[in-house]
Amino acid sequence: MPRFRKYRVFFIFALIVLALLYHVSRNSAWEPSQTVKYPKPAKPESEPGRHAHEAPKQQPPPPPPPKHTPKPTTQAYEPPPPPPVIDSNDGPTIKIPTLKSTNEVKGAYGLPTKAPTRTKGFDAARPTEKETEAKITKPASIPGVQPGTGHHEDAVKIGDGDGELRYADMHPPKTGDESETSTIIHWTKPYEYYPVPEESLIMLPTGKPKPVPRVQYNFKEESETAKQRREHRLSKIKAEAKRAWMGYKQYAWGHDEVKPLSKGPNDPFCGWAATLVDALDTLWIMGMKDEFDEAVKAVKDIDFTTTPYRSDIPVFETIIRYLGGLVGAYDVTGGHDGNYRILLDKAVELAEILMSVFDTPNRMPILYYHWRPAYNQNPKRASSNSGVAELGSMSMEFTRLAQLTGKNKYYDAIARITDALEDLQNRADGSAIPGIFPQNLDASGCNRTAAAERKKLAESEAARKQAEAEAAKDLDDNEPAGYSPPSAHHDHGSHKIDTDSDGDGKTDLAFEVQSGSDPSASRGLKKRDLVYFTLQGQDEDPDCVPQGLTRPGYGLDSYSMGGSQDSAYEYFPKQYLLLGGLVDKYRAMHEKTVDAVKKYLLFRPQAEGDPDVLFSAKAFSSDNERLTYEYEVTHLTCFLGGMFGLGGKIFGSVEDVEIGKRLAAGCAWAYEVMPRGIMPEYAQILPCANASDCHFDRELWEEKVDPYMADREKQMEEYYEQMDKWKVEVEEAKRAQAQQEAEQKRMTEERKTAQEESERRKTVEDARRKAEAEEEKRLRPVNDTLPGEDRPRLKQQVEDYPAFDPKEKDSSSSQGLRKRNFDTGELPPPEPVTRKVVEEKVAEKVQEVESKVENKVELNGGYDVPPNLKDTSSSSGANRYQDADNAQKPMVEIHIPMEPVKPSTHKEYMEQQHLVPGFTAITDRRYILRPEAIESVWYMYRITGDPTWQDKGWRMFEAVIRSTRTEIGHSAIHDVTSTAPGKPDMADSMESFWLAETLKYFYLLFAEPDVISLDEWVLNTEAHPFRRPLA
Repeated sequence: MPRFRKYRVFFIFALIVLALLYHVSRNSAWEPSQTVKYPKPAKPESEPGRHAHEAPKQQPPPPPPPKHTPKPTTQAYEPPPPPPVIDSNDGPTIKIPTLKSTNEVKGAYGLPTKAPTRTKGFDAARPTEKETEAKITKPASIPGVQPGTGHHEDAVKIGDGDGELRYADMHPPKTGDESETSTIIHWTKPYEYYPVPEESLIMLPTGKPKPVPRVQYNFKEESETAKQRREHRLSKIKAEAKRAWMGYKQYAWGHDEVKPLSKGPNDPFCGWAATLVDALDTLWIMGMKDEFDEAVKAVKDIDFTTTPYRSDIPVFETIIRYLGGLVGAYDVTGGHDGNYRILLDKAVELAEILMSVFDTPNRMPILYYHWRPAYNQNPKRASSNSGVAELGSMSMEFTRLAQLTGKNKYYDAIARITDALEDLQNRADGSAIPGIFPQNLDASGCNRTAAAERKKLAESEAARKQAEAEAAKDLDDNEPAGYSPPSAHHDHGSHKIDTDSDGDGKTDLAFEVQSGSDPSASRGLKKRDLVYFTLQGQDEDPDCVPQGLTRPGYGLDSYSMGGSQDSAYEYFPKQYLLLGGLVDKYRAMHEKTVDAVKKYLLFRPQAEGDPDVLFSAKAFSSDNERLTYEYEVTHLTCFLGGMFGLGGKIFGSVEDVEIGKRLAAGCAWAYEVMPRGIMPEYAQILPCANASDCHFDRELWEEKVDPYMADREKQMEEYYEQMDKWKVEVEEAKRAQAQQEAEQKRMTEERKTAQEESERRKTVEDARRKAEAEEEKRLRPVNDTLPGEDRPRLKQQVEDYPAFDPKEKDSSSSQGLRKRNFDTGELPPPEPVTRKVVEEKVAEKVQEVESKVENKVELNGGYDVPPNLKDTSSSSGANRYQDADNAQKPMVEIHIPMEPVKPSTHKEYMEQQHLVPGFTAITDRRYILRPEAIESVWYMYRITGDPTWQDKGWRMFEAVIRSTRTEIGHSAIHDVTSTAPGKPDMADSMESFWLAETLKYFYLLFAEPDVISLDEWVLNTEAHPFRRPLA
């Protein structure tokens, strides 16, 4: 039996482990993952069947941990709690100076506010673990938004002068099939790490708007014929829009998109009814008021605080589609004088969520926002690889929202981005093309390279101090007895550091060296994170040296007016209009951009027919100096004609208007020359060497398309030589194969003959043996069946006969057996049983069997035994066959060489490419219902008044509808160069911009000029109209 004293240490340790495991199992941080259930999307009252997405019901959460339960030594990872919320009424406010123009102070756009330092001790102002956990299951807490119990149209108000937003119940009511214990995770307003005090906000410009030159052409009254034709086209476009809307309503109501082929929903943008919100102003503009009212009712039920479809919010897409859609619809319906205040309320609700993306040290936005409370509670930085279009395409939406609500914080958020872009544009080394930004930028605000250098210097300094400390220690060892080291409290300037905060007499700071013999101080230098320390209000990241927007610093930079860059430049002149011309920097930034485009990117294509049009190229640079080019024709770049035309009108540049015409005409031409009348998503084209004197050179184009054109004739000669050689080799191989097959056939026949002969001999031999056995058996029973009393006599008689001698074949004893006399019962004198008698009987049987076998062989055609397989004994036939079989050699595989592949001739190669003369490559042949080409056509018509733009637009419309129309709407297609009859291969996709932009621009092209006049409205990149301030 073990002694307790001997094992008491292990026993106590086991008790401690059991206690810890018990508490760990009850700790709330170890909750099992829960399945989230989401309510069904709202359905229109008039349509019963809807596609609703419903997640499985989740289990009720475990009970919270008991109070005062000690935490286990090992727990699941939890993010650190946020520092205390700074209340502007309870303590000093961190002030941010008003930002000056970058022309005055370089790099002054950044936010000087530093992150508050989180202390080690408990902070009463910080939310507890239990409170944080509870927030996850609560509805969103948006300032000024008070959820209620139902929806009431007359309950949706902003104001009464207090600036508070009140909206009854922004979340849909719980459905009956939901479990009472189910939990939907909602966004909750996170702690703000880098707040901007009210007095430091960049304010909306005030004052009377500046007069801006007229944009639209002064249209005259049209003729009756022209009006009838225009209205006929307008009705056709409206019919297609209604068709697409009804398809969405019937098959995807409440979802982001409808699948026009499979008739189902698709939710790429959080499932907040993107098509519905994006198309609101389109419905109003087209006069579809009933459909608009029904959609507005559905907007009330959108819950922007949760989504079952994404863990992140795509900020750029959400702003231009949802926020822009709500603000634009509010404006076109009359704004504050209209009856749809709910649209502005929902815009504010969404904006409050999106404002969290700006809570970074430099106020540059996070572009993919992880909205769930478990992920959005920690401080964050903007990406070091942010797209320019995503950074620069938020200004119009937040500016207009600020104008409508009077809240400067919305304008402040985007004004800081503009200041950062302006600083980059003005920086001498900011870009390889002055005036144009690289496609991707480092928006993190951190120069890690400089930080590494700073750290290296700091470590060097720390090493020097350590060496000095070691030298001082050697001196201290020689101090006389009774020496007392000085106190470990040091005053560094005005900041006093208590190094004995833990009560052990040891310093907590790595660079602090104590007097005396305690070696623990020097060991602290090995902790890299203690070399730097933070004070209240400073940035906590010791590896960050602040910097403005800059190139990512690696890889190849690209510069273009295409995807990932386009709308950043589009917004410069439009923001100027939206702010009433009161902020000159937007004009300056636009003019620098168009100057760079004209100098570095514009080119005339060298194509069949010598079209006098323009496109914009893409440039690349790896060293910020040398440029290489790709002469692209992309659908996204087609917005550029409208931008040049609009900017040229408002800033008085006739040249820019003319360039805009040629850019818009270029995209219209790209539609017309394609086999289906629709331009592709991405292509490349041959550029003119001289834009003023350019004629199509077919040979040059063919050389560009087919770089191996000169080698193809030589390849064909080599091919024919290889074919002649191949034919000879094939004939030789076939002859060898035929010989081998003949030999194999002969050997097979011989083998078959030998086998049959062997089987015949075996049959005869078996018959002989069988006959002998039957004859012997027949004779033996004659003696065995005699009566018992006669057997001795018979035996005696047999014994009296002389022994059998084979030589005595004619002996009279061979007649010894006779029949028994049954009348007297006596046996007649027996005939002797001799071998001769048996052999004669067996011979008769064998002869009978051989006769049968020979007859059978004759019936089957007979055969001759090859001489080399004949033998003299029946027992050797099988062995000889076996030997012959084993002696057969396997067939040798005859290799027939592969036929040489015929190379394409130059003509064949050109036909395979399906290229229009002038285009050198089409790398993306899709059309995904994009609007940019018709957008520029519309701008040109409104600016010039030339009806030929309407004709171009109508041809584009007919071609698009002809190739994309489906039973319930319209679909993207895979190949605009396909010449196959009928509908092309479709992609089963109808993005929200089809209704929001493409069909809207087609409609506005044939609407009366005062519908969304360019002198009264400015459209965002998603074609949502915002009302301009009038001078």
